[in-house]
Amino acid sequence: MSIAAAPSREVHVGDAIAWLSARGPLPATSLVTSLPDVSETGRTLSHWRGFFVDAAARVCDALTPAGLAIFVQTDLRHEGRWIDKSALVAEGAVQVGADLLCKKVVCRRPPGSRSSAGAAFSNLLVYGRGRLLDSALPDTIPDVLVDPGPSTWVRGVGRDAVAAAVRLVQRYAPATTTIADPFCGEGMTLAVANALGLHAVGVERNHKRADKARALVVTAVELSPGGAVAPARLR
Repeated sequence: MSIAAAPSREVHVGDAIAWLSARGPLPATSLVTSLPDVSETGRTLSHWRGFFVDAAARVCDALTPAGLAIFVQTDLRHEGRWIDKSALVAEGAVQVGADLLCKKVVCRRPPGSRSSAGAAFSNLLVYGRGRLLDSALPDTIPDVLVDPGPSTWVRGVGRDAVAAAVRLVQRYAPATTTIADPFCGEGMTLAVANALGLHAVGVERNHKRADKARALVVTAVELSPGGAVAPARLR
């Protein structure tokens, strides 16, 4: 009896835009990512807007019709004004002919609470190119996720929000064998993808964060209903 190999993980140190540009469409791959805030890039607001739209376009352009691109984005409050990141993602997606197929909300704070520091929720945006979601498959992911799950850092996407995104991929893009995150940070998307049985590849500019992305462990037990709620850990 053959034993299936464990899902693989690759983390490349480098620039995400250059990595995406060098590869073109990624076969058997869906992308799950969160594009960086202006404060993470060191750019002016106007330059960051252009970068953000271009990054969204590059992510969607890496899709084949069999895959999905899922963005988890939190709107930005900058100098007293709100910046709608969903609109910026849409601007990039339309440049390469990608369509918004599904949208969900991830609460960052308990429903009904208020926040003066920033948005209390994130948008989970599902894009595809040349395809629709199969309406014959019932969507088992709630439209509002009230708990994103633990994260490795304050700006990171929560474990359970990532798991919802990967499960959407598994349901609606079953040809996907690899999850790619070109802005992988400390590797939550990669660790969750591995825990759910998929290969994972990420890109991160910072060597220390890349090392953490290679070592982060999430178990299938932590992702199961009623499973462990301890934070993901470093191996």
